[in-house]
Amino acid sequence: MSSDITPQRLKTLFRPRSVALVGASDKSMFSARAYENLVDFGFADSTFLVNRRGVDVHGQPTVPTCSDIGQDVDVAFIQVPQAGTLAALDDAAAAGIRNAVVLSSGYGEAGPDGRRAQRELVEHARSLDMLLLGPNHLGFANFVDHVPVTPVSGLPHSTGHVALLSQSGASSAAMVEFATMAGADLSYMVTLGNEAMITAGHVLDFLVDDEATKAVAIFMETIREPGVFANAARRAAAAGKAIVVLKAGSSEMSARTAAAHTGALVGDDRVVDAVFRELGIIRVDSIEDMMITAAAAANLGKLSAHGIGWVSISGGACDIIADRSEDLDATLSEFSASTQARLRDVLPDYGTVQNPLDVTGAAVIDSSIFTKTVEAISDDPAIGVVGVISGAPWESTGGNYPAQYLLNAIGAAEATAPVTLVNQVIQPITAYTKSVLAEAKIDHLIPGLRQSVVALRNLAWWSATVESVRPEAANPVEITTTVARTGAWSESTARGVLSGAGIPVVPSELVTSPEDAVKVSAGFAGPVALKIASPDVLHKSDIGGVALNISGDAEVAAAYDRITAAAATNAPEAKLEGVLVSPMRSGGTELLVGVVRDPQWGPVLAVAIGGIFVEVLDDSALATLPLSAGRARRLLDRLRGKALLQGVRGTAAADLDALAAVIARISDLALALGDGLESLEINPLRVDGSTIEALDAVITWTPARNNPEEA
Repeated sequence: MSSDITPQRLKTLFRPRSVALVGASDKSMFSARAYENLVDFGFADSTFLVNRRGVDVHGQPTVPTCSDIGQDVDVAFIQVPQAGTLAALDDAAAAGIRNAVVLSSGYGEAGPDGRRAQRELVEHARSLDMLLLGPNHLGFANFVDHVPVTPVSGLPHSTGHVALLSQSGASSAAMVEFATMAGADLSYMVTLGNEAMITAGHVLDFLVDDEATKAVAIFMETIREPGVFANAARRAAAAGKAIVVLKAGSSEMSARTAAAHTGALVGDDRVVDAVFRELGIIRVDSIEDMMITAAAAANLGKLSAHGIGWVSISGGACDIIADRSEDLDATLSEFSASTQARLRDVLPDYGTVQNPLDVTGAAVIDSSIFTKTVEAISDDPAIGVVGVISGAPWESTGGNYPAQYLLNAIGAAEATAPVTLVNQVIQPITAYTKSVLAEAKIDHLIPGLRQSVVALRNLAWWSATVESVRPEAANPVEITTTVARTGAWSESTARGVLSGAGIPVVPSELVTSPEDAVKVSAGFAGPVALKIASPDVLHKSDIGGVALNISGDAEVAAAYDRITAAAATNAPEAKLEGVLVSPMRSGGTELLVGVVRDPQWGPVLAVAIGGIFVEVLDDSALATLPLSAGRARRLLDRLRGKALLQGVRGTAAADLDALAAVIARISDLALALGDGLESLEINPLRVDGSTIEALDAVITWTPARNNPEEA
């Protein structure tokens, strides 16, 4: 059914020409408020009240069935109790209505019985060829066409360019109220409820094609139909429409891989972070930041450069901006030499040319200082947006605004980069505020210093990221081993598969006697490592199955006997293949590179600093697959410990391009191993200059019932 929920099909839902309120009743607060909204927005003549008893409701006549309306209706807003919902769908479908907005609760959110009822509801709607929004929500409001199909009160009458989607109907009123206060004028407000049929991804897909919508703000607790959501997000990126998400809730991944360290690095919330980054989605942690960032994206658009330039008449505000920029990792670009020269020509001698720029009190006397400094900074090639800190009123005290001339000077700048006004505190952007800004020809205002840093930092990040949002393809890998794809593979098998895929692996040989161990070790220069090889023993050191830094024939033979005896004692049921003999390695930097399967997003790769200390250091970066070498290189840049790869204290700098190519090849191998793969982990992957080697590897498989590729 998802393939049938197209933007064109949703247009009949979200841009209706007529609405039927099914279950209209004077006893229902929801019915009363929904009807009041429709009347208030001038949609009364296209609204029909349906009450099965046919009595007057809300002071208006009703009809007992939708068929009695006698004309085409686009949307049925169904407000009947759950027990009557299926019959209400039948009645609406009989009248030719193809879109249902179901208010009632007690479905998927209400335990097993509710989930069964929700499945029945969806199946019934499908059988009637109806689209279903909800259930358990508060409808939607279309501010473009002035059609509010919702009981949410206090709706604004202004039309803007930010669409708001919310999985929480109860929170939507607060979000709309703050959006109005902060100047984030809305194009749509859609509450999603249980998303039984229409999900956030479907609505986002519709909004990509909506001309009025330039940015989308989404409050969500979970992502349903991840493929639909990801495809819509990629379309939004291609269309230059920013998506700002407040994602609530974090938990450990439900299907953590116990056999591998990678599982400790990958959790639901970390995967969501990685997915959002890949899709160019801006993630925020408050309603305020969500709405202010979305408004900035809608009004300022994509930036041509990533630096933020600041102008203020307050030195204290400059200090706050500098502090918050450092805290929040917002780029404060240094002005170019030519920009600095232009600014010195404008500022008084006691002024300091730096970013943020204090224009000093001289601008009060000569307001053209504002105009000239904004123009100079906007021309700087490193600056993508200019934030100008100056007061703006939210209520009139009678007469003209005293500081109007300062705002006029700011608005008079012929800037080559977008310019936004910034209030020092969060205060309402009222009709009076907008009139003052309109007189000054200022298009956008951000309330609050910290909020402005967050919003402009987010916009700069999105502008730098959005061009790279595109699906990637894996390179083919041939798997030649015939070992059964069940349980876990031994390290010997795993090493062979890695080597066959073109992934560099430390030399090794599998032996089955102390004599062979001595013979093999003699072929390696220097000390060797010996490790038990068994598909039943993944953590070999836990059972005494590892011997390191062994030199000399007698010592090698003794080490062989020692670790095989330990395995026989501590893991008597384990199937032993023999002992792996490898040359010892030292120096360089140890990484973990692992892949586990996320239940929503499929295989996820983690790269982390630390080797055996990976869980202690907790320094990792994640990506979904497939993963190109270019994206792997950017993944390495996100590690806090990336300086270790750049050469410290005399160590060789890693060949990062070669390392990225190896990581990408690990991604290719993981995909080639198929859907039955549970985890693939290389720990450690040793990096020493241009030398890159896997020193240990684990490959595990999902249980047979979930593994169609089981041999």
